[in-house]
Amino acid sequence: MATSDNVAVAAADLVSRPLAEKVHHLRSMIQDYESLVVAYSGGVDSAYLMSVAHDVLGGRAIAVTAKSPSLPASELTDATALANRLEWQHRVIETQEVLDPRYAANDVRRCYFCKTSLYSRLEELFPSSEWAAIANGTNVDDLGDYRPGLEAASERRVRSPMVHAGLTKTDIRTLSRADGLPIWDKPAQACLSSRIPYGTPVTIETLSQIEAAEAALRDLGLRQLRVRHNGRTARIEVPEEDIVAIVVPEMREAIVSRLREVGYTYVTLDLAGYRSGSLNEGIAGVKGSNGTV
Repeated sequence: MATSDNVAVAAADLVSRPLAEKVHHLRSMIQDYESLVVAYSGGVDSAYLMSVAHDVLGGRAIAVTAKSPSLPASELTDATALANRLEWQHRVIETQEVLDPRYAANDVRRCYFCKTSLYSRLEELFPSSEWAAIANGTNVDDLGDYRPGLEAASERRVRSPMVHAGLTKTDIRTLSRADGLPIWDKPAQACLSSRIPYGTPVTIETLSQIEAAEAALRDLGLRQLRVRHNGRTARIEVPEEDIVAIVVPEMREAIVSRLREVGYTYVTLDLAGYRSGSLNEGIAGVKGSNGTV
């Protein structure tokens, strides 16, 4: 496989090509695989990839979702419901990354150990003698952030076909909407461990607390959000347009009450607003060091 620098250059060249050309390239790659295992989280990217794979390969494409404490139960339910609705071949497997001391230590390489656990499990369950390729939902925009999980993909037979097709996040949402995928506008998600500052150990109890806190905020009508875990303090991130709504007295009081119920003593609002990967902002010298794709 190419290095991340070479892939980034190739992807940048492809990004400017017409969307129809990108789709044709993606479908051609998938056709060439002949059979494909899609690491399917239930998010827009992996769902679109699986949708195309199902259309091109039929029963020779399978979506596989990893069940673990770092995945909210609601996400697993939604992922399964979508797969059933669209009649995809779908399998749920259990991964044990939380039991890996290297993962639990939560240094800046946490994502690498998580994806290593997932991809190793996929290789074990779907050997190359039966399945030609394993693919993830990485897109071109993902290359601009610190994602050590891409290094884990490069070490195994995991492809990123949407990168090689030059597809961006906006492209994928546009295509998903055109194809009638009901989650085309679903807010971006990430594993619950991404809410915990590097250096703070990841435990099942902490993940459960974060999951409950975010579920409570969604019950109150918020859609795009993160609850960053800082010990006894919950730091809430929402898009800038939702900040005013949150500080309305009734809403503010409801949020404080609900988050105290799940175990937080202090509830704060990040005035910088929601941004993906905000805990990476404190990493010096590694932003964009993705390994290879």
